[in-house]
Amino acid sequence: MKIDNTLKPTTAPTTPRAKPQAASSNGTGAAADVRLSPLAGQLATSDAEPPVNAARVAEIRQAIAEGRFSIDTGLIADRLISTARELVAGRLKA
Repeated sequence: MKIDNTLKPTTAPTTPRAKPQAASSNGTGAAADVRLSPLAGQLATSDAEPPVNAARVAEIRQAIAEGRFSIDTGLIADRLISTARELVAGRLKA
């Protein structure tokens, strides 16, 4: 079976966007004061920690290199099916 590109790609029409206006609390056009909560400060500093455990990654790499790392494909399949069922059930309820 030969697949050809007989359909031409379509592009969404572009519309001009309005320029954002500066927020003002007093109507003079001056920018309003913005205050962040302590939680926002914690979230901003949480990026300092690496998102992965480098020691655990090195341990797994070593286990793979030595042939000691085993993967339980049945468990992975069971959890994947369970997650898919939860997603489908959630969509049916909504």
